Amino acid sequence: MATSVMWFRRDLRLGDHPALHQAIAAGPDGVVPLFVLDDTLWTPRATTRVAYLSRLLAQLSDRIGGLHVVHGDPVAEVTRVARAAGATSVHVSADYAPYGARRDAAVEQALAEHGIALVRTGSPYAVAPGRVTKPDGTGFRVFTPWYRRWAEHGWRAPADRVDDAPWLRPTGRTHRIDEAPVPDGLTLPPLGEEAALERWHAFMDDDLPDYDTARDLPGPDRTSRMSVHLKWGSIHPRTMLADLATLSSSGSDAYTRELGFREFYADVLHQRPDSAFGYYDHAFEAMAYDHPGDDLEAWKTGQTGIPIVDAGMRQLRAEGWMHNRVRMIVASFLVKDLHLEWQHGARHFLDLLADADLASNQHGWQWVAGSGTDASPYFRVFNPMTQGKKFDPDGRYVRRWVPELADVPAKHVHTPWEMAEPPAGYPAPIVDHAEERAESLRRYDAIRAGR
Repeated sequence: MATSVMWFRRDLRLGDHPALHQAIAAGPDGVVPLFVLDDTLWTPRATTRVAYLSRLLAQLSDRIGGLHVVHGDPVAEVTRVARAAGATSVHVSADYAPYGARRDAAVEQALAEHGIALVRTGSPYAVAPGRVTKPDGTGFRVFTPWYRRWAEHGWRAPADRVDDAPWLRPTGRTHRIDEAPVPDGLTLPPLGEEAALERWHAFMDDDLPDYDTARDLPGPDRTSRMSVHLKWGSIHPRTMLADLATLSSSGSDAYTRELGFREFYADVLHQRPDSAFGYYDHAFEAMAYDHPGDDLEAWKTGQTGIPIVDAGMRQLRAEGWMHNRVRMIVASFLVKDLHLEWQHGARHFLDLLADADLASNQHGWQWVAGSGTDASPYFRVFNPMTQGKKFDPDGRYVRRWVPELADVPAKHVHTPWEMAEPPAGYPAPIVDHAEERAESLRRYDAIRAGR
């Protein structure tokens, strides 16, 4: 009897799933559909992700007639389940994140002691991290030449959908999939493979043609909202790239480039796993930073008195998501107006984002902080009022998330303190941007002088 284990992780779908095809080929007499609740990732701090993932697992379990869920150390649990099923192989989509790579190496070693193979097939990316290199074999740190090489490298066509598999439910303990509580005031994004495909097709029909110009406007919000589906593997980027390849427009080109950024940051993190929580450019370790206090709490709760910043932080709490242009604005405010290290903001995003992707999140923050690859120069400090007026000119986005400013005219919606009678109930700015910009540049000049 030939059986195998399909260990699901960030690939919770049945379409375009190479590892699942391999599991079926290796286990014609039965494939155990396994998910391990790992305390390293299943953390109570990440309330949004845990709430979303618990529902996503329950949905997948219903679709396949029962997902075998266990809770504990993956090294022990994967080995136990594979042995109980008499499996000769465990199949996964390769994980290139720092923790995932270490975990898989440990699981592989434990399985090998019992004559069971860990088989890696595919990954969450169109091109696996580490594949795109310079001619000398080293990795890139600048996006544009990497992107050209990535596009030249190309990727395989999507794999066929699996409509039927010989699913096997081994005897023994399994963990009940309870829906984790949703934080107060939060509305979770749509979840699952069907929702991902439906959203993708609607976006291509309605918003992709103008994506290159409309993506920066948070008011109408014509972005794809596909990041959460990519995060959990409800859709594979190859599926999206295959659709984009049939089109020829500035919008499709811009969106392909955004998918490329996701893969670039995964490649960078694979090269430099220390950059997950440390500085990619170590020179910034010498920067003078402030200790977090009430200012950090005001930023987290959307009470800074800067409308576009507060709108973004309130959207994060309400939707587990934030418009990308606004992510850059609130990140710049934390690092360059409040003078706090980027890690404080990045951790908060990881806790509250439903689409929290380690590589994209951390290196997006480092880009803004000036310490990452292909970084925005540190001296490019986002002026949140100017950004608000440019990208939310009528205040539509601000009014949606900061109801205290609902009746403020567009002329003052991004600078309500300039009104003769500022709106009641909304705080005054906690900092003066011009002063803090000058202070940031002074601190940057100090580390530049020490290089």
